[in-house]
Amino acid sequence: MTQTTEAPAAAATKQSPVLSMRGITKRFGAVQALTDIDLDVYEGEVVALVGDNGAGKSTLVKVMAGVHPQDEGTITFDGRPVHIGSPAESRDLGIATVFQDLALCDNLDVVANLFLGHEKTSAGTLDEVGMEKESWELLRQLSAKIPSVRIAVASLSGGQRQTVAIARSLIGDPRIVILDEPTAALGVAQTAEVLNLVERLRESGLGVVLISHNMADVQAVADRVAVLRLGRNNGDFRVPDVSYEEIISAITGATDNAVTRRAQAHTDGATDTDADTTAPTEKGQQA
Repeated sequence: MTQTTEAPAAAATKQSPVLSMRGITKRFGAVQALTDIDLDVYEGEVVALVGDNGAGKSTLVKVMAGVHPQDEGTITFDGRPVHIGSPAESRDLGIATVFQDLALCDNLDVVANLFLGHEKTSAGTLDEVGMEKESWELLRQLSAKIPSVRIAVASLSGGQRQTVAIARSLIGDPRIVILDEPTAALGVAQTAEVLNLVERLRESGLGVVLISHNMADVQAVADRVAVLRLGRNNGDFRVPDVSYEEIISAITGATDNAVTRRAQAHTDGATDTDADTTAPTEKGQQA
């Protein structure tokens, strides 16, 4: 059963979602990857999209990114119906996606990676000065710790590489940024650095969709958690109102298992003990 909680804070103020998806269905031959998925993304909000392997997270992200157009359902952006038929259409709408592989060129420096495919020119030549200046401006917006924009990406740490990929997504002033497993395979310090970037994106008023398996990261930065299970919605929670166990239960469908039964038995046992200790007192008072 799908679990829902009170709508996000943005909705409480009557703010309309930037991106709204309703009844999204996607098939690959005989495989039903998504079935009637609903998702809203608001400005200045981090939505964590979570679920087990095969839950449909990557497919839903690719629908938003224009890689796999949906078979059924509707998408609205800023209140108007849209069709996202390609990655270019997704970018033109204002949706930027940072996939897990980052798609960076290790042999190029930071500036070249940021502007790869849409380089600035001046008088028929590359505007290296203009691109370097804008690169520093982007990195300063994110409070990024990059020693130089002229060093090869191959020499950067995992967190710094993620920073470059996120900074690149901001070129073109998107409204929504999708981050696919941004902290995967990162150390503690690098993970903290990336989570700080997510906070900066929210503070900038962007809507952020965060795909993650790490519940600690989700609870640290997300405002809302949307759970997918077997290609369907299985919960929409406000982070302050939900526990770690409730999120895991929605992800796995494990509403009744050995752990929950043991916890319930412990609770029932404590209740019975309290009843036994209070009963004689009540009899004594009656006497």
